[in-house]
Amino acid sequence: MLYKIVYFIFQLFPSLKKWFWKKWYTVLANKADDPDLRFMNYGYLSEKLALTLNDEDEKDRYSIQLYHHVVSQIDLTGLKVLEVGSGRGGGSSYISRYLNVKEMIGVDISPTAVDLCNKTYNINNLTFQVGDSEKLPFDSNTFDAVINIESSHCYASMDNFLLEVKRVLKPGGSFLFCDLRRKEYLDEMLESLNSNGFNIIEKQDITPNIIEASIKMTDDRKKAIKNLQVEGWFKKILESFAATDGSKVHQSFKDGYMKYYSIYCQVDK
Repeated sequence: MLYKIVYFIFQLFPSLKKWFWKKWYTVLANKADDPDLRFMNYGYLSEKLALTLNDEDEKDRYSIQLYHHVVSQIDLTGLKVLEVGSGRGGGSSYISRYLNVKEMIGVDISPTAVDLCNKTYNINNLTFQVGDSEKLPFDSNTFDAVINIESSHCYASMDNFLLEVKRVLKPGGSFLFCDLRRKEYLDEMLESLNSNGFNIIEKQDITPNIIEASIKMTDDRKKAIKNLQVEGWFKKILESFAATDGSKVHQSFKDGYMKYYSIYCQVDK
């Protein structure tokens, strides 16, 4: 019931949703300041995907696989790429090191998260900066591709975000996206893409892949939450936020109440 009330309030006051998530991720960045914690997404598991990873990246395999599933729909070699909602920076780091991009920039609304990324990563073609998804700090026609992984559900306006993505993309540029939605809001999300000048090339319901990956990640995520030394209701909220097996969010995926889609779009040339 609490989750439904929160969703209802966010629908009435979108700016409150944006404020809440900025505060939430700032608190997490301060509380969980371990630089080895580089991902917070729900992961992706598929028998068809067998990545070869360095030893240092193996512990983050499922989270990396979500990025790879989304971004490998195009060849990023030699491209200038933007990630909106870069969080703890693991995804941007993976792309910059493995996929031969010319330049990788990650932006996030949380200054604390950006500071953490700039202290953690030292990669020549990778930078991080503070930026609002609905007012991106870049000139028009700047990027070949924009990536957005499990972040848009936090934004006050999906339409405003998509207009900004279209603005900063070069003609013919690609938007590579994945996120979760309550099932009754899926059509609204797809309509936002269609009505804001994007051509949907591929869309996939990857909810089963998310469920299986989150099960595999449950033990490690519960250990990480335990290390934060939190108890009671806040511990349960963190476990649900991490979609651990048996949590509210995880069960919502299994029940079909929540769906998770990956979508590849292009803007007109």
